[in-house]
Amino acid sequence: FDSLPPAHYKETMNTILVWMQQSETKLSMPQVAIAEYEIMEQRLREFKALQSSLQEQQKGLTYLSTTVEELSRKAPAEVSQSYQSEVEVVLGRWKKLSAQLAEHCQKLEERVTKLQRFQNDTRTLKKWMAEVDVFLKEEWPALGDSEALEKQLEQC
Repeated sequence: FDSLPPAHYKETMNTILVWMQQSETKLSMPQVAIAEYEIMEQRLREFKALQSSLQEQQKGLTYLSTTVEELSRKAPAEVSQSYQSEVEVVLGRWKKLSAQLAEHCQKLEERVTKLQRFQNDTRTLKKWMAEVDVFLKEEWPALGDSEALEKQLEQC
């Protein structure tokens, strides 16, 4: 019995595997071009929540690693190797998932910032175009009114 991990080990392993599967599914959703700021913000919040969840699951991963280390001191080599291989696979998936999540967050943050900047520039341009439209619809001064013509030339 010393060569077998505690029941909590299997529970923790199953919990982490289910969590990783769900997270990998969320991250594998196709990245579509989103032009709506609110949708992008929502997606970013979801990724941030996933990152928080990842950090919460880290305790379980640490527990698995330390349990396998302890097990390797007590168990026969083939049993120990089996559990070490299992944890190494989980650690590899964990590392890949963590890197993917960080990359998705970074890219989405950059895109949100760009979209926000673009929306601000668009609003500024629309305001300027409205002012130009008002200016173009103004009455032109009479040909003999040089002062009014000069003022309008400055505005142009």
